[in-house]
Amino acid sequence: MRRLPAPGGSATITERREMLGGKGANQAVGLAQLGVRVGLVGVVGQDDAGTAVVQQAQADGISTTHVVRRGQTALLVDVVDDDANRQLFEHVPPEALLTVEDIDQAGAQIAQAHTVSLQLQQPHDALLAAARRAHDANVRVVADGAIDLDHDRELLGLLTVFRADAAEAEGLAGESIDTESKGAALASRLLDRGPELVALAIRGVGDLLAWPGGSKLFPHSSAPVVDRTGAGDAFMAGLIAGLVRGADPIGAGRLAAQATSVVVQRLGGRPALQGLGTLASGHSYGLANNARR
Repeated sequence: MRRLPAPGGSATITERREMLGGKGANQAVGLAQLGVRVGLVGVVGQDDAGTAVVQQAQADGISTTHVVRRGQTALLVDVVDDDANRQLFEHVPPEALLTVEDIDQAGAQIAQAHTVSLQLQQPHDALLAAARRAHDANVRVVADGAIDLDHDRELLGLLTVFRADAAEAEGLAGESIDTESKGAALASRLLDRGPELVALAIRGVGDLLAWPGGSKLFPHSSAPVVDRTGAGDAFMAGLIAGLVRGADPIGAGRLAAQATSVVVQRLGGRPALQGLGTLASGHSYGLANNARR
């Protein structure tokens, strides 16, 4: 649409797309496009939307062996205007969230993965169960989203890689994070809690990667922004793919930044990362909430 309407107003939609979406699913699509073997652990409904989601994931080369069918499929509506302003509306029924039992069913596959990527919108007990299983099997554990430094202390300690977007980073810091130095200070605090690599989005600046003894800022691309939806998911897909390939943090971060630049030039958040090159084979299982976008 040309402009997002004011409260009580209306607007004409100029284009509509329905597709597989959600943080974990977007990451899985991007990883598959980058040549990484990937599977989803998640929930979709026993409805037509759920069937369409599973079929699309399979067509994208994603294993859906551990996608559970129950209830109603979660829905995310992403409304974007011509200036790349957006509003997100989510409907996530309780039955669309993962349970510890779902994690137990996928336990063997989690333990055999190279990397497990956790989406922190899922229930804490399911996340903790997955992180424990992966950690005990010496599997890299990656998480993306908001975290409570006190309540989630054990979970944070099990992570190898942690990422927060700009709003989440500012929530953790309790202040605006608008410079590299502020981001580095927060990253240092997080590294002290367990992760080996921390990625933070800095509003208006770029993405900071930090690890013990070093850090690297990847400034925002100068490419025109059509839709910021999925930028963080693409960053994570690139970062994970780089790490699976054996890249150091700077190399993985460079791929992550390239992936982000590609995605923000497209509507809907769905990755299109095939042009970034074929990576060596790896195996990554994503813990995700699958939704139609």
